[in-house]
Amino acid sequence: MRPLRTRARGAHGSGAGFTYLTALFIVAILAGGLALIGEVWHTTTLREKEAELLYVGNQYRKAIERYYLNGPRQYPRALADLLKDPRKAGTERYLRRIYVDPITGKDEWGRGNAPDGGIMGVHSLSAERPLKSAEFRTRDKEFENTEKYSDWKFVFTPALQATPETPAKPATTR
Repeated sequence: MRPLRTRARGAHGSGAGFTYLTALFIVAILAGGLALIGEVWHTTTLREKEAELLYVGNQYRKAIERYYLNGPRQYPRALADLLKDPRKAGTERYLRRIYVDPITGKDEWGRGNAPDGGIMGVHSLSAERPLKSAEFRTRDKEFENTEKYSDWKFVFTPALQATPETPAKPATTR
């Protein structure tokens, strides 16, 4: 019987290159998948922040409206007035707390100034472009096709009421 001959291979045989390329290919696929997951996560987070901005902004709008209508017709001088109405002896709250701007993460808000010097609305200070550009609720229709979050202005404007000098127009029927 003849002994089996085995061919001596070096430290890097012909299979080592294939294994290395396979490992690189797997790492590349994993990196691409992680990048895709990161992009989806970022988009989802931004959509959640937009929804929160719409909620918080409308909370401010409603609180300013209640402040304006609940007493002398004037706007709050500061956002803190929505926490405790300084015009009343007791505690009258229109907001539970001062909300943080979900887009910037700060408690600073842009303010819409009223003719009487008060605050008639708030808006984000972010100059980022929003993802949402259509299909807003009726109260937020003016936000459609805006360029940045700071264009989303949550403002309370009192409805024009009929006065003796300017009577309301009757509805016309055909």
